Amino acid sequence: MIDVLVVDDDFYVAKINAHYVSEVPGFRVAGIAHSAAPALAAVERGGVDLVLLDQHLPIETGLALTRRFRALQLDVDVIMVTADRRPASVRAALRAGVLHYLVKPFTIETLRGKLEAYAELRATIAEGEELDQARIDRALGALRASVAPRAMPKGYSERTAELITRIVSDEARQVSAQEVSERARISRSTAQRYLKFLSEAGTVQLTLRYGDSGRPEHMYSGS
Repeated sequence: MIDVLVVDDDFYVAKINAHYVSEVPGFRVAGIAHSAAPALAAVERGGVDLVLLDQHLPIETGLALTRRFRALQLDVDVIMVTADRRPASVRAALRAGVLHYLVKPFTIETLRGKLEAYAELRATIAEGEELDQARIDRALGALRASVAPRAMPKGYSERTAELITRIVSDEARQVSAQEVSERARISRSTAQRYLKFLSEAGTVQLTLRYGDSGRPEHMYSGS
């Protein structure tokens, strides 16, 4: 059994990711953490083989936490989970020893494929007989192979989802559905529908802001 620590500052997303992990045979959730400090403590206690690690954490980033794992020589693997698609971020993660870089949003099928490939890699490089090049290539290739993405839900466009994600992520402050609709040149109801989908997928973060009317306004920021 492979024990996985799920780390995400969003309680809802962490719960969803933990559920995804629990659905894959051979894997179980060793714990959930919402920031770097409890995640590090959990790994130091032992009983964690793999960390499913969000990049954007309060106080300390997932990348910085990964570097601490390596500096402390903790025997744990890391799959980074983030909405950050910048090449520099991917390079930095790989240099820090991240085993894989998984971009939000993703489906259970995508995560299942990566976890199954990780299990195959662990089994291949377990203590035992020496490996030939073919077995090494096969194990590493399986981990890095693309998993065909599931189509967007009916009525949704990948292009519109990416546009809205970019609009929200590029802002240094929280934005409303009305602001997103104006910048994306779509109706407010469409913007709300996409923002709800993206927040549930963990691509953007939803915050409720209460005004004088007492009715909360939904505000969104990059994940």
